[in-house]
Amino acid sequence: MSKKIDIDLLDGGGDSLYVKERKVYPRDVHGKLDRLRRLAVWWLLGMFYVFPWLRWDDRQAVLFDLPARQFHVFGLTFWPQDFSFLALLLIILALTLFFVTAVAGRLWCGFACPQTVWTEVFLWMERWTEGDRAKRMKLDAGPWNREKLLRKGAKHLLWVVFALWTGFTFVGFFTPITGLAARVWPFAWNGWETFWVLFYGLATLGNAGFLREQVCKYMCPYARFQSAMFDRDTLIIAYDPMRGEPRGPRRRGVGSVAQRGRALLEKFTAYDYVFRAAKHPSAADSRAQARGTITFDVASEEAAPLPRFAPEELGDCIDCTMCVQVCPVGIDIRNGLQYECIACGLCVDACNDVMDKMGYERGLIRYTSQNAIDGEPTRVLRPRILVYGALLLALIVAFAWGIGTRSTLIADVLRDRNALYRVVGDSVDNVYTLKLVNKTDAARQYRVTVESANAAITLRGGDSQQVQAGPSQVLSVPLELTAPGDTRGRHDVTFVIESADGSARETVDSSFFGPM
Repeated sequence: MSKKIDIDLLDGGGDSLYVKERKVYPRDVHGKLDRLRRLAVWWLLGMFYVFPWLRWDDRQAVLFDLPARQFHVFGLTFWPQDFSFLALLLIILALTLFFVTAVAGRLWCGFACPQTVWTEVFLWMERWTEGDRAKRMKLDAGPWNREKLLRKGAKHLLWVVFALWTGFTFVGFFTPITGLAARVWPFAWNGWETFWVLFYGLATLGNAGFLREQVCKYMCPYARFQSAMFDRDTLIIAYDPMRGEPRGPRRRGVGSVAQRGRALLEKFTAYDYVFRAAKHPSAADSRAQARGTITFDVASEEAAPLPRFAPEELGDCIDCTMCVQVCPVGIDIRNGLQYECIACGLCVDACNDVMDKMGYERGLIRYTSQNAIDGEPTRVLRPRILVYGALLLALIVAFAWGIGTRSTLIADVLRDRNALYRVVGDSVDNVYTLKLVNKTDAARQYRVTVESANAAITLRGGDSQQVQAGPSQVLSVPLELTAPGDTRGRHDVTFVIESADGSARETVDSSFFGPM
């Protein structure tokens, strides 16, 4: 066994697990869904890059202050004791993802996922420096010369600057960003600030600049379990094979299926044509290099290539492969729903543009359900949608109610660990420490009183004690309860802490001990 085995034994086309992924060169396209996608990118990135610079009540509007254990989100301040709200928020976000996916497919992936958003920006910079699809492919295939060096260098310079800016902004959510910016020159960041700016910047550069669609295909689990949330009524990006098949080029002037009066193909025949076309791609398909992993039920069977059809027999698909060229993950949507598809809708815009040029009706590739494609009725309101919607609405109401009614005061009372009680003259004293947190952004005055079935147990120094707390201040206040010397055993007491304006009130149960 001295013969060496080539690790690319399967084929030379890159299907081996050991072969480097071919680079995807998405073509630029403009249309309705592309405009919505660009709007989502601007909106989401705008929030990310602008929010840290906004001010609210003389502080940063959005700041996760870990050393102070305070999380400021505009007018709200959350403390570690509010962790239940974070848990509830994560449940709401997860259920929202399930609900939206069941109704409208992978809208999150195509329009709001950070990987999609940042990759789109990196693609804009790549197109601006290297040109559109054909120019980028030619540049990569060509030898290194002055033009290639300048274009590649400009692209990577833009990438690095944008990635570092992203890392800086990310750290600015945890460290006051104005102070972070003021310490850029002369450079005075601490080690952790420097590490996280570089780490997040490098992650952005790697994921959005180099890995791109591979993150969606191999690293993100969402694509793998989406089938559990899909059904035949879920809205997806789909190709209509009954109208589009058999595909093939033709001269202009040949009418569409509807214009020629040709009936739509029978479903089995249409999908048979799709299967055979996938098994024997045309020259245009081969040049487009679609790389989806669609698995047909009869994938192991041999299939005869499609015969040559007369122009009047063809469907509306002219086999231009524009849907493949614009796809950011490099798949052929005509082969059916694939887990790589992120539902960005760019193939819809590209196909509609081609249909317009040919004088055909739009919608050969469209945002619809599998039932609609197969000519069956689509149900929007179905059991899983109603269950998801009801649960989501209930959780949102509970979250909003909890935020609106949460106490602005945290209070706890700790007994003195050194002595159970003290006998002072003709009285018995117990010592406590009141831990008080003012969760508001304004100074507050609080009144501390004690209640007990034994009316002789009182606060030393009066019936109440006044406590002044600054904005978001944590206080430790010593308290002392006293009772007559003949007080014996254990007695239940309740400390009542109430703000001067009556907006916040907390009670803490404790015990008073005397000699046994």
